[in-house]
Amino acid sequence: MPNPPMKAVIVPVTPLQQNCTLIWCTQTMKGAFTDPGGDLDHLLKVAAEQGVEIEKLLVTHGHIDHCGLTGVLAERLGVPIEGPHPDDKFWIDMNPETGAKYGIAGATAFTPDRWLFDGDQVTVGNLVLDVYHCPGHTPGHVIFHHPPSNLAIVGDVLFQGSVGRTDFPKGDFQQLVQSITGRLWPLGNQTAFVPGHGPISTFGRERQTNPFVGDSVL
Repeated sequence: MPNPPMKAVIVPVTPLQQNCTLIWCTQTMKGAFTDPGGDLDHLLKVAAEQGVEIEKLLVTHGHIDHCGLTGVLAERLGVPIEGPHPDDKFWIDMNPETGAKYGIAGATAFTPDRWLFDGDQVTVGNLVLDVYHCPGHTPGHVIFHHPPSNLAIVGDVLFQGSVGRTDFPKGDFQQLVQSITGRLWPLGNQTAFVPGHGPISTFGRERQTNPFVGDSVL
């Protein structure tokens, strides 16, 4: 689009190189970080370079690389946290313990200002994003979709050429497949997505080529 309503910058953070995404409304220049798991100074520098005012933090799920320092950043900026689904509370509560294990210093537990459920919407400036509950990788995983931009932020549900792990506590592979085929595929083959790690792709490409959930496999 010549004047897109939303812009986004992907910023890998933490030793696990998790894709934190800065999204913002081009009309208001108000934005949000999705999954700000760490490297807070670097994230704030990127937002400042883009001229974006952060108004909230969005979280797809409770794993440490996605939300370990989210509570710290929210307190630092004085902004609310929205997401994930409450079924991931047990993961968020373990942030201090898992932060020490994965080398993410200062990780804290937090309570989101708003838990998210399937069918909810979140706003960023004048943008409205749809929320879909997509359990399987974790029980409380959610994804964010902005229909006018044909863009989804899917955390660790789906990757280019792969899918999220399901060997963590309360993971479920069949549930993950149902989330992908029942919640993501209907958003359209043309929809691009930002995964929690690695390069972006489209749902259409993954339906053609993904060895786990491609149409020819299922």
